[in-house]
Amino acid sequence: MAASNTSLFFFTYFLLVFLATPSQSRNLSLRRQAKTLISLKQAFVASVPSTLSNWNMSNYMYLCSNWSGITCDNTKSVTSIDISNLNISGSLSPNIHELTKLQVLNISNNLLGGNLNWEFSRLNVLQVLDAYNNNFSGPLPLGVTQLLQLKHLNFGGNYFSGKIPLSYGSLNQLEFLSLAGNDLSGPIPRELGNLTNLRWLQLGYYNKFDEGIPPDLGKLVNLVHLDLSSCNLTGPIPPELGNLNMLDTLFLQKNQLTGVFPPQLGNLTSLKSLDISVNELTGEIPIDLSGLKELTLLNLFINNLHGEIPQCIAELPKLEMLNLWRNNFTGSIPSTLGMNGKLVEIDLSSNRLTGLIPKSLCFGRNLKILILLDNFLFGPLPDDFGQCHTLSRVRMGQNYLSGSIPTGFLYLPELSLVELQNNYISGQLSNDKSSASSKLEGLNLSNNRFSGALPSAIGNYSGLKNLLLTGNGFSGDIPSDIGRLKSILKLDLSRNNFSGTIPPQIGNCFSLTYLDLSQNQLSGPIPVQIAQIHILNYINISWNHFNQSLPEEIGSMKSLTSADFSHNNLSGSIPETGQYLFFNSTSFIDNPYLSGSDSTPCNITSNSPSKLGDGSDNKTKVPTIYKFIFAFGLLFCSLIFVVLAIIKTRKGSKNSNLWKLTAFQKLEFGSEDVFQCLKDNNIIGRGGAGIVYKGTMPNGDHVAVKKLGISKGSHDNGLSAELKTLGKIRHRYIVRLLAFCSNKEINLLVYEYMPNGSLGEMLHGKNAGHLQWETRLKIAIEASKGLSYLHHDCSPMIIHRDVKSNNILLNSELEAHVADFGLAKYFHNNGTSECMSAIAGSYGYIAPEYAYTLKIDEKSDVYSFGVVLLELITGRRPVGNFGEEGMDIVQWAKMETNWSKEGVVKILDESLKNVAIVEAMQVFFVAMLCVEEYSIERPTMREVVQMLSQAKQPNTFQIQ
Repeated sequence: MAASNTSLFFFTYFLLVFLATPSQSRNLSLRRQAKTLISLKQAFVASVPSTLSNWNMSNYMYLCSNWSGITCDNTKSVTSIDISNLNISGSLSPNIHELTKLQVLNISNNLLGGNLNWEFSRLNVLQVLDAYNNNFSGPLPLGVTQLLQLKHLNFGGNYFSGKIPLSYGSLNQLEFLSLAGNDLSGPIPRELGNLTNLRWLQLGYYNKFDEGIPPDLGKLVNLVHLDLSSCNLTGPIPPELGNLNMLDTLFLQKNQLTGVFPPQLGNLTSLKSLDISVNELTGEIPIDLSGLKELTLLNLFINNLHGEIPQCIAELPKLEMLNLWRNNFTGSIPSTLGMNGKLVEIDLSSNRLTGLIPKSLCFGRNLKILILLDNFLFGPLPDDFGQCHTLSRVRMGQNYLSGSIPTGFLYLPELSLVELQNNYISGQLSNDKSSASSKLEGLNLSNNRFSGALPSAIGNYSGLKNLLLTGNGFSGDIPSDIGRLKSILKLDLSRNNFSGTIPPQIGNCFSLTYLDLSQNQLSGPIPVQIAQIHILNYINISWNHFNQSLPEEIGSMKSLTSADFSHNNLSGSIPETGQYLFFNSTSFIDNPYLSGSDSTPCNITSNSPSKLGDGSDNKTKVPTIYKFIFAFGLLFCSLIFVVLAIIKTRKGSKNSNLWKLTAFQKLEFGSEDVFQCLKDNNIIGRGGAGIVYKGTMPNGDHVAVKKLGISKGSHDNGLSAELKTLGKIRHRYIVRLLAFCSNKEINLLVYEYMPNGSLGEMLHGKNAGHLQWETRLKIAIEASKGLSYLHHDCSPMIIHRDVKSNNILLNSELEAHVADFGLAKYFHNNGTSECMSAIAGSYGYIAPEYAYTLKIDEKSDVYSFGVVLLELITGRRPVGNFGEEGMDIVQWAKMETNWSKEGVVKILDESLKNVAIVEAMQVFFVAMLCVEEYSIERPTMREVVQMLSQAKQPNTFQIQ
């Protein structure tokens, strides 16, 4: 009995040990894996997201069921880690290789950095490695080639550099490969053509590869998505790509590809999206594309293609978007284009197309965007457009279109933009009061042959921001309903036959920044209600028949920086207050009864009535003795003048350093006073243009004196003539040039003094962080108005050439003033050729087109101002400290925000306390428009002023 009990005891003991061993083993495994995961968490710096708070050793037993982002198999081994989109920073611990059963590792969309030098060989069952959009750097890790089961590899959106390893072509199981958005260089390895299981290949964006597309990629017969865009590729498109029968997306845009369009691409019968835009392709579109029956998107814009648009394009049954703009296409638009009923977007602008606009474009009632501008199209607009209720954007300016606007066209419910300028369209605008699109923001009918009255229904367009009707034959009164356009920013009714008075209701257009009513038949007084428009920047009512006096109330409009009241019948005196003091004298010419502050007629023309006497017949008789005395006195004065001139000439020959001062306004100091400022202890700045001194004049006024340097030769290469033009400029937001002082060695510019220095110093110098958001936005608006004046209101236009934060100066009230405008082109010939910033702008502000055209225009100024806006938003300098050599503030801002204005919170200056987030988003949006790569896509400075003026919003975002 005892023996039996003993046997039972041992049997039970061994059974319990046997059953307990796997459980203990699993517990040890969980504990070991938990420690590995905790080591990963400890490598994360800053604040660890709350999502990972359950990564804690106290609950390691629940690792597989309760730890965020962790998945296990039935043996409690970790097989998947997904910690994507958690904003994690720091590094990824190499201890990751302890998780030998790991199959999926997703760490995408974080801020992890460092390199990826792990023991990849221990992760031999890993199938998915997704590290997209982090801060990893260094060369691409070679170790991944040991992951023989890897199917998905995404290293895109990082800072990897160097070449793509040739050994990446040995990852035979790979189905997804993305290396896009790095800093890779060298050629694309032909070995990648060995990855025959690959379905997705993306290598573009920020990478700069040498050479072109390897023909070996034509062996990737399972490829569905190929994206090689924006990576500096050259050479022709290999015809071998026509072998990729399963391909549905081919993106090759924004490269430097040359040669003809390969007809072999017509073999890609599964293709849905084809984008080869912004390259240098030549030749014609091959008719072989007729085989692309699945194609929905065709982008070939900005190339050198020519010939006619083939009929086969119009016959593609599923085509939705066709963008062929900025090529050299000729002939007519295929008459059946749109008959497939699928078209949503068409842009054929900037070609040499002729003929009629096809009637079938909106056949399927899906068309939203229609852009045909800058061609040679003629004939009427199709009547069918009046029933195309999906239309949103219509741009058909710069053609030879005629006829009238189709009935109902201007009242389509989705219309947001209509541009028909510079055509021969005639007729009258219908007065349909029953309907008007509240979405219409822009209506441009300028330079056509419209006639009749402007319908009162125009006031129904509640969302209208730009109404441009210049250069037509509109007549009758301006309807008072114009005052219902509460959102209007720009109103141009110039060069028409409008008569009557300006309706006082125009004062209700509180958003108006630009008003041009010039060259009409308007009369009566200027309504004082205009002064209610507190953000009006430009007004032109010249060449009309306005009478009575100038309203003093207009002088109180601080926003008004440009005005033209010339060629009217105004009377009285020019007010001597407010903005009237800053308007150019030409703003008042040819008003015979308008007098200036000196009580003398202002700019009397040849046909002005004489006011010199009671009549031409009443001549005063002067005694002979007085005539003799007058003649003798005149002779005596002449002799004195000649003697003084001879003395001055002899003195000048002895002294080559004789100073000459040219004053641009009344001064209370002379050249000697200016010369006394040139002392080392007076230096307040140095730059490419020269040294800047602060000076105090005898009357106590402060000036800034800029010493341009030593002139070479006796000629100033037009500098003095240019300065005379610049010296006449009077604008609230432009630094006043007071005088030009020179001798044969030195040129001195005398400016009004700005006590708060430059915007650059305020943002990046010892006072960095002093400017808060409200002040920064104010400075942005003021500086934009100054530049807008130079571009749009000066004749000829003045291009600044060196817009930067250091050339925006701040007065005692932190009001912005643009400085150093229009001088850069002269500095090269005046001794500063060693400074490139004086010739073509400053590093970090230079527009991209300068690199390949060496030409600068007003849109180059716009680009530079966009950089200034980014400085105001971020508080950062234009170059340096962006984590990558060669990266500037534009590239960095685009990358950090992904071009989204909502992403502006990621780049806001940390020193800002309270930021109106809607305002910041709008300013960032304007900045991104200004720094567009192609100058044609940038706004004008006048448009920049309008958009920045819209930025004021009440919402406030608290920066933590």
